[in-house]
Amino acid sequence: MADDFALEEFNSANALVPADEAGDKNAVDLAPVFDVPVNISAVLGKAHMTVAQLLKLNRGSVLELDRKVGEAIDIFVNNRLVARGEVVVVEDRLGVTMTEIIKTEDSGA
Repeated sequence: MADDFALEEFNSANALVPADEAGDKNAVDLAPVFDVPVNISAVLGKAHMTVAQLLKLNRGSVLELDRKVGEAIDIFVNNRLVARGEVVVVEDRLGVTMTEIIKTEDSGA
């Protein structure tokens, strides 16, 4: 799966290329939205329970999630699923490596 998608690093030289005659968008067209903040969430899994079960949780309680060990996690941008990935450790912090980009049919312009 990870080999199916190549992530290209933004190159400032590409920003100088005008949109071609077919109307394709490039980095210059996106410049107005570069500073728009987005909310990114990496979801390890979900659990469903009743309020009574929730109130019984204490320190040290184990909350079983709907994912298996090694299964990809979901990456959301503004509550929209955009990718899947794997949890990694970067120095002393957790991070996420994107392994799959989710393309939705309604994302076309």
